[in-house]
Amino acid sequence: MFHFALQLTANREDAKDLLQETTLRALCNRSKFVDDANFKGWVLTIMRNIFINDCRKAVNSQTVFDITDDLYYLNLPQDLSHNNSESDLSVQDITKAINSLDTRMKNVFSLLVEGYKYDEIAQKLDLPLGTVKNRIFLAKKILQARLKEMI
Repeated sequence: MFHFALQLTANREDAKDLLQETTLRALCNRSKFVDDANFKGWVLTIMRNIFINDCRKAVNSQTVFDITDDLYYLNLPQDLSHNNSESDLSVQDITKAINSLDTRMKNVFSLLVEGYKYDEIAQKLDLPLGTVKNRIFLAKKILQARLKEMI
């Protein structure tokens, strides 16, 4: 597995990190493994998917979206992010917006922010998974609208 990780990353430390993440995911999802399947293929597929997702995240984090009418921000250097209106929001503004949510949505959204996964939230609050997903979706939509008003 390490050799495959090394082929993907071309960096020894990144390969070790990828191997560790793959091992963790495989252990967390071991109930999804089918007995008659190829274990090595299953684990290497997990590793490849993690690597692809990490690459996509890296590319997306470097992508600049300029929604101004005159494309003003498109030609500015990337390190001028402190000029973005989004950075004008304080932690208090964001907390205020979250606290203004309906109690049912706020409880579910707060657990998501704390790092719980959807299925863990559903178990913890004794709710169907679809309800949890719906409340999180609605909470995000409401927060986006409220924070956009604050900008």
